Amino acid sequence: MKWLILSDSHGVISNMKQAVIRSSPDGILHLGDCWQDGQRLHQLFPQLPFYQVPGNCDFRPDVPSERVLKMEGFRILLCHGHTYGVKQSLLSAGYAAEEQNLDLFLFGHTHRPLVDRRGKTLFLNPGSIGDPLHPFYGEVLLEPGHLDGRTVELPRV
Repeated sequence: MKWLILSDSHGVISNMKQAVIRSSPDGILHLGDCWQDGQRLHQLFPQLPFYQVPGNCDFRPDVPSERVLKMEGFRILLCHGHTYGVKQSLLSAGYAAEEQNLDLFLFGHTHRPLVDRRGKTLFLNPGSIGDPLHPFYGEVLLEPGHLDGRTVELPRV
């Protein structure tokens, strides 16, 4: 199963739509900063499974700031990253990954794409799909016994 990972859209729905068309995913994960963008994207592609978490720019006190999903036998954490201090380091994120026995730690917030394996956990930040100059998104492939991820720069047209 291929999942499209988006974060930090900041109102740029067109880039998200283009990423869905280019990636042809089986599902979409939105990691916050702008909650409404995720909702609008889901309305455009209602046939695709969709999950999201709020970011630091989303005022959603009624929604948990992170979510753990279990897919294809993998434990996956979705968060925006601000609650783990990811702009400073991945130390807190690494502790959380170990404590929660995570296979995949997905986060945004920094606007910088990253793919990094630490122990058994793959850390992936898709970058900012809303960046006006260098929009990025992530793709995660989940198959029984196999997990892989990458970041992709959205070509400017």
